[in-house]
Order: sequence, then C-alpha cells, then structure tokens
Amino acid sequence: MEAFDVIRWTTRGLISSTCRPTVIGLENVPKEGPFIVAPNHLSFLDSVIVQALMPRPVGFFAKAEYFTTKGFKGRAMKAFFQAVGSIPVERGEQAASVQALKTLLDILENGRGIGIYPEGTRSRDGLLYRGRTGVGWLALTTGAPVVPVGLIGTDKLQPVDRNTVRPQHFTMKVGEPLYFEKTGPDHSLPARREVTDKIMDAIAVLSGQERSTSYNQSKSAE
Repeated sequence: MEAFDVIRWTTRGLISSTCRPTVIGLENVPKEGPFIVAPNHLSFLDSVIVQALMPRPVGFFAKAEYFTTKGFKGRAMKAFFQAVGSIPVERGEQAASVQALKTLLDILENGRGIGIYPEGTRSRDGLLYRGRTGVGWLALTTGAPVVPVGLIGTDKLQPVDRNTVRPQHFTMKVGEPLYFEKTGPDHSLPARREVTDKIMDAIAVLSGQERSTSYNQSKSAE
C-alpha cells in the first residue's frame, strides 16, 4: 500500500471513529475516468474530509504555505498534503490561479479526480454563495462529470476564528453526477455561467443552505 493510501485510510478511520459522520451517496462517484467533485465550503477541514471519505482520490487546491512552512510542523504538513494529492496555489494571485486551473485540467486529462469549491472560499455565515465559473470552465473543457456534494455541520468541527478542532457529527451527501457536453476551451462566459448555476442548484438541494445571490468576499484567503 502506498503512502497516499495509508494516510487516506488512517485519516478516514480517525474521522469515522471520532465524528461518526453520516455519509450518503458514495455510489454516485464514477468508478473510473475523470470526475470533478464540487462541494459547498463551511470549514477548513472540508477538503480533508472529502479526500478521506471519497472512494477514489480527489485532489484539491491548498495554500502554498502548507508546502513551504519550515521546521518539523512544516515538513509534516507538506508530507500530508502531498500524500493526499493537494495542489499548492498562491491565493489571491490571478496568474497563480490560472496556472492552478491548468494543473487541475492536467489531472482530469489523466483520468483522475479533482475537487473545487465553486464558492471560492468558505462561508463564514452559513450561506451558500454564488458559484464562480472555474468549475463550469473545467466541466465544459473536459466533459468530466461533476459530482455535487453537500456538507452539513462541518463548520462545528472548527468554528470560525477558532484554531482548535472539536469532534462533532456531520453529514456528507454525494449527489448524482452532472454531465455537460464537452466543448473544449472554446466556449462562452454565459455557457460557463449556466453550467455553474446548475451545479450550485444541485449543491443547494444537498446542503439545504439558504442561498446568497452575491459572491463570497471573505476578508482572509482560505
């Protein structure tokens, strides 16, 4: 068993034993080929939860400092995030974000799974914010199915502005995959917007959140 599998299985066991989550719909994850996981975002721990509980590996963006922090803690963080397939990105820098999307595109073209938060950053008030169109761009460019995910209660694991983690029950609902026609990179912004809105509609049904018509403008990049 590779280091990736050991860490993922260990994390899954820890989450299952301490939080006893309710997980619904794992059968909706495609058994082979590329796929895009699109969850709502309530907690710093959401990526770890999805990566650990999904039946197939899922690569998410992660802040670049998780890979560059010095000392023992830094080395441990780098080892963990590399092992679970996280992708370093400099938050808030447009050029870095564009490159990160291209990195996700490469992963999909190799038949693997990636995760992207359409809201961009976590919701600090519990609302489900308007989706940004990067997920629509990936779906139309690759034709990979989009698996919507609704996370419920993960915000209680690490409340906003708290550094400590408290084991709490949460629910992860995995919806049926959404399929969109593959158009390649030559598609319009309205097409990306339409696809993104359909994805957000599916997430809303799963999460049960009240929706906002605006984009999430968090003060801190997360």
